[in-house]
Amino acid sequence: MKKFLTTAAIILFTASQINAKEVWVNNLRNSFLNNSTVIYAINIRTFNAGDKNGNGIIEFDEGEYSGNFINAIDRLDELKSKGITALHILPITPVGRMKALGTAGSLYSAGGFDSLNPQLKNNSVNLSIEEQAIKFIQAAHDRGIAVIVDLPACGSYDLYLQRPELFVKDASGQPVVPADWTDVRLLDAGNEIKINQDVLNLYKEFVDYMMMLGVDGIRADVAHCKPAKFWKELIDYSRQKDKQFLWLAESSDSWKDAVSNKAVYTPYNKLLQAGFDGYYGSYFNLKNWKTAKELEKHVNFNLGLQKEIGEPKSVIGSFTTHDELSPILEKGREYSKMIMWLNATLPLNAYFVDGFDTGDKYVYFWANKKAPKTYTDDDYYFTHRGKIDIFNFSRKPGGNDLKLAEDFMLANQTKNIVKDIYKGGIFKFLKTSSSSVFAYAISNKSRTVIVIGNLDFKAPDNVKVNVPKINKGNSAIPVTLINAPVVGKGKLTTELAPGEIQVLIFDKFSMI
Repeated sequence: MKKFLTTAAIILFTASQINAKEVWVNNLRNSFLNNSTVIYAINIRTFNAGDKNGNGIIEFDEGEYSGNFINAIDRLDELKSKGITALHILPITPVGRMKALGTAGSLYSAGGFDSLNPQLKNNSVNLSIEEQAIKFIQAAHDRGIAVIVDLPACGSYDLYLQRPELFVKDASGQPVVPADWTDVRLLDAGNEIKINQDVLNLYKEFVDYMMMLGVDGIRADVAHCKPAKFWKELIDYSRQKDKQFLWLAESSDSWKDAVSNKAVYTPYNKLLQAGFDGYYGSYFNLKNWKTAKELEKHVNFNLGLQKEIGEPKSVIGSFTTHDELSPILEKGREYSKMIMWLNATLPLNAYFVDGFDTGDKYVYFWANKKAPKTYTDDDYYFTHRGKIDIFNFSRKPGGNDLKLAEDFMLANQTKNIVKDIYKGGIFKFLKTSSSSVFAYAISNKSRTVIVIGNLDFKAPDNVKVNVPKINKGNSAIPVTLINAPVVGKGKLTTELAPGEIQVLIFDKFSMI
């Protein structure tokens, strides 16, 4: 166990900052359970990287620089202006060098859980890395942005050599490699009968460390590979310290298999029962859904979680994550727009990845080529095509679609309006004349939002939407659409372009 030798310095540093600014009060869990959080996932290592020559890779010898806790602060005002209320920071633990993937090492190949990744330190600032992390987190808090940190599910090969007792072994005594994650080894969390106290203590130290830095919650990587009993004890431990500390499980009702035949598998509902506040759901399947019924079924399934579990639970709009292909590559920019507006209007927490809002395709021309220089024992630029880079020192994420960026801001602003309508209001799917067109309404006693979307990304559709109580006298404010719907008695008639989503706000109209 690492002794936090810099604790006194951190406390003094924190106190000086608190005296200068309003004290942050963590309200993340309430916000999440009310479906009002707008989460933005970032990789600090690339978040504000300086790729001066524009070749996509960071060349330190040429005066270029990677992202770090200090230069990340420069982008926080930008995120606030876009309506972001919480950051999901991909792992900030040290990364493994042995048997690594990529020239910087995978963020999820944790070399330890009681220190920070030295790659994220700004060496031009006279502060320890912990002090720099605190400064970044406080800067986020100053802007009303909460911070969620990723907890890796596995350890690196380097960590295995240091602490083999933490890992699952196969019949020959070798550490287990889960699925195709060749750079990591499976931690042994035990089972529902007996949990592994060594791993539990490792994670408790991580929780303590994150709380000391000012973190507001944890996203648990591949949460289903550990027993519910393990998570319950860890989550209860954190809640004794901060009842608002959020726990988000990377888990889905679509996932049914363990990561290894040597691993446990805990389904999403058992994780929620163990104390997780929310999970990923299966919204990433939107790209495969052809009918409105498929979307409707999943939304209603998640709305029933509270009744199933017996306490409030929620879900993120997992339409696009760092494990998903760029929406632009999937089905074009209209798919990205649909994701934005579903995040803004469905009863869930909005979730996006750095670069999504400007149309980044996450295509790196140097991908999987031999590198002239490496910081691990892998000398290839390993990447997952079409997904944000988590393996190398690479460029800042971002595309050049400024119109998409405008839509992104508008969608997040609209979510603020919609979340107020949800208070004391109703959510209801509406019948349409087309199987590929979904429609739903959010309504309170004075205002109604109606959303209509075409899941056919190849063909337009003329559609009628049944809207009880509406008539020609009701006028709408069109938030996003190409052709304005015609309002009739009990219905809307509209023309939808391929993949188009329309959002309308009706004042002085209620469906209650």
